[in-house]
Amino acid sequence: MPKAHELKRGSIVAVDGVPHSVEELQISSPTARGASSIYRVRFRNLATKQKRDMSLRGDDAFADIDFERRELQYSYADGDRFVFTDLEDYSEIVLPAEDLSEERQFLIEGMEGIQGLMSEGRTLGIEMPTTVELDIVECDPSVRGASATARTKPATLSTGYVVQVPEYMASGERIKVDTRTGKSLGRA
Repeated sequence: MPKAHELKRGSIVAVDGVPHSVEELQISSPTARGASSIYRVRFRNLATKQKRDMSLRGDDAFADIDFERRELQYSYADGDRFVFTDLEDYSEIVLPAEDLSEERQFLIEGMEGIQGLMSEGRTLGIEMPTTVELDIVECDPSVRGASATARTKPATLSTGYVVQVPEYMASGERIKVDTRTGKSLGRA
């Protein structure tokens, strides 16, 4: 049984019997003698995608979840269904759009590095790579002489996602995007 002090980002545990993944973790160490550290954890329910914040002590325990991580490749979208290929046995995994509310804005055909979370023959969800490279398909013209620290402008990416980029960037450029925050990290 994992304890709160053993948790890290991406850990999967049972909270009230339902699988949750750790999204954020903050540790507060009080200065008073004898006080124990407080772990503030943001969990994401893998079934409903709802967030749940909890404050825990280091010795609070959680039930284990029997799951497996599988390497997936995004194949294509079929209406409101997204099709992935399991790179281990080449089977197809189909997930509805509502299960991929945040992830689908970063999916491009042929993308690898996606982790599928499987338990008892069903897919609990997917974990995206930390960064993805996407093309800018539409943005305002670049400003001549703009510096890297100048203002930003909105840019539409190849997936339809809109992100803020520096003014010197133009359509056709490839950028890195952080899938956790949705922010541009610069040129790829």
